[in-house]
Amino acid sequence: MPIWSRTSRKSGLSKRRKFVLISIILSVGLWIIQNLTVEQRYLAMLGLATTSYGLTAWALHKDLRGWTWVIDMILPTIFPTMVAFFYFLLPQAAMTRWVVLGMFAVAMYGLLLTTNIFAVAAIRTIQLLRAARAVGFLLSILTSALFYHVVFSLHLPLPVVAGLVLLVSFPILLQGIWAYTLAEKPKSEVGYAAVGSVVVAEFALAVSFWVVDPALSAILLSMVMYEVMGLFQHEVEGRLFERTVQEFIGFAGIVFVVVTVATIIRWLN
Repeated sequence: MPIWSRTSRKSGLSKRRKFVLISIILSVGLWIIQNLTVEQRYLAMLGLATTSYGLTAWALHKDLRGWTWVIDMILPTIFPTMVAFFYFLLPQAAMTRWVVLGMFAVAMYGLLLTTNIFAVAAIRTIQLLRAARAVGFLLSILTSALFYHVVFSLHLPLPVVAGLVLLVSFPILLQGIWAYTLAEKPKSEVGYAAVGSVVVAEFALAVSFWVVDPALSAILLSMVMYEVMGLFQHEVEGRLFERTVQEFIGFAGIVFVVVTVATIIRWLN
C-alpha cells in the first residue's frame, strides 16, 4: 500500500485525502488574502504560513521525528507564503489569478507528497526517495525565484535586499541539502546552508547594481541558487565529480549569457 494512502484511525482520512484537503484550504486562504486590504494582507500571510505548517504537521505527525519537525516542514511553510507575496504582482485579470491559483493547488499537493516521502525515508528506506528529491529540488528553486522576484520588485535598499535573501535562502538550502542526507542531527548541512546563503546574498548585491528588470534579476539569482544547492547536494551524496562540476558551470554560463543579452537589448531600446 502506498505510504500516503494509510488511513488515520482517528480522523478516518487517508494521507492522500488529507493532502487534497490541505491544498484546497490553502488555495482558499490564498484567494481570501487577495481580497483583503493591504494592511490586513501581511498579517493574513503570517496566518497562512502558520496554517500551512499546522495542517502539514497534522497530516504527517505519525512519521515526523526530531529535527524533521523543523527541516522537513520548511518548504510547506515557505512555499505558500512566497506564492502569496508573488500574487500581489500579478495582473488584475481574473483568468490569470485563477490559473495561478490552480497551479498552486497542484504544486502544493505535490509538495505535500514529497514532504511525506522525506519524513518516511528518514525512518526507513523507500523507493520513491529519488523522485521526491527531484520534485523537492524543483520546488525549492521555484520558491526561491518567487521570493527573489518580490524582493527585486520592491526596490529596497541594498543591505535590506542582501539580508532578506540571506534570511530566506538559508532554510531553503538547509532543507534541500538535508533531503540528500536525511540526518537525524544535521550539522554539516547547516554549515553548507550557511555558506550557500552567503554566496547567494553576495550575488544578490551584485545583481542589484545592474539595471535589470526584476524578472531577469530573479532568474539570474535563481540560477545561483540552482548551482549552489545542486553542487552541495552532489557533495553530500559523494557524487561531485569533475564532469558534474563542468555541467553546472556550463548551465550557469548559458543562463548568464541569455540574461546579459536580454539586458543589453533592453538598454539599446
